[in-house]
Amino acid sequence: MAQADEWVPAGIDTERPSPARMYDYLLGGAHNFAVDRKAAEQAIAIDPEVAQAAWVNRAFLRRAVEFLVGAGVRQYLDIGSGIPTVGHVHEIAQRAAPQSRVVFVDIDPVAVAHSRLILAGNDRTAVIQEDVRRPDRILEAPEVRRLVDFGQPVAVLAVGLFHFVSDADDPAGIVSRLAAPLASGSFLALSHGTEDGPRRAAMIKTRELFARATGVELTWRSQPQVEALFDGFDLVEPGLVWTPSWRPESPEDLYVDRPEETGYYAGVGRRP
Repeated sequence: MAQADEWVPAGIDTERPSPARMYDYLLGGAHNFAVDRKAAEQAIAIDPEVAQAAWVNRAFLRRAVEFLVGAGVRQYLDIGSGIPTVGHVHEIAQRAAPQSRVVFVDIDPVAVAHSRLILAGNDRTAVIQEDVRRPDRILEAPEVRRLVDFGQPVAVLAVGLFHFVSDADDPAGIVSRLAAPLASGSFLALSHGTEDGPRRAAMIKTRELFARATGVELTWRSQPQVEALFDGFDLVEPGLVWTPSWRPESPEDLYVDRPEETGYYAGVGRRP
């Protein structure tokens, strides 16, 4: 692992947990602080399925990118990308299609700093620090303009992202603005937490913990509310489903026998 001073920007508050670094810890990463680990362990104590849900989301990301590569997509805009640990978008896409280009976007400065460190020398990737609630700034960023040709299909990835966006911030409007320049044949892939299903009580407690520990308000949404985010896209088979049910690869995949236990929906939509 790199020395801490290489991936921790000056002025970072290491006493307040970050969702991106908590997620990194749940996935077994090393770029997190004691405060992140403590908050993540508190979340696990409240809901033992939290860590597995993180892995289920990562598995969906992998399957979705493999599908997108097979569909001919060679450009990816990964928003809320977190820390690109092993098996992230650039590795999956560029292994199958070396010409693939990826722009990572995250609001967390540690995630951005570490991403830039590990992607140094990969001229088909770029990293920007930006907030999804400012989609125009993302689309107009020099790194996006350099790597993304909006005249060709682009995949926008928003895995585990929009439950961090409140109703007041208009997530559907954000998706619409991100989709505005996309060519026909572009895609939107997302997963989203929900209080639907048997884990309602645990998801409510997790939401309360996040608000208390990080100051971040989570907004879990129902299946119809998540499906509404795909307005302007045609959902590909099998539609919007529990995350483990989106094109599982084998009966042994995590939670494939009880997908509702993850508390997450996932889907991929194609722009006609």
